[in-house]
Amino acid sequence: QGQLVESGGGLVQAGGSLRLSCTTSGRTFSRYDMGWYRQAPGKEREFVAAISWSAGSTYYADFVKGRFTISRTSAKNTVYLQMNSLKPEDTAVYYCAADRYNAAVLGGTAAYWGQGTQVTVSS
Repeated sequence: QGQLVESGGGLVQAGGSLRLSCTTSGRTFSRYDMGWYRQAPGKEREFVAAISWSAGSTYYADFVKGRFTISRTSAKNTVYLQMNSLKPEDTAVYYCAADRYNAAVLGGTAAYWGQGTQVTVSS
């Protein structure tokens, strides 16, 4: 049974940066597309970014383009989300997701999810 574990969240001032990590275990995720979602209090979970298993394709929500960068290690077992120019509205719990199918990751129906890491951006 595969597992995803997020880390790297925390408290940062507006304009600052954080790098989130999603470490996989329990099975090989090298052929899985992976992504990041977030959920703010009182709001629905929303897509942030995704990366194909080969790292050849990346996808971003409009509200993070130019600020966030998704990447994965050459071994494909860890995915990162580099977040720059953070805004208070980026405050949320960030979740890592993985699935064999790109559509599932982009559509929020991925088979594997992490437990989330809290990101808080102060103004």
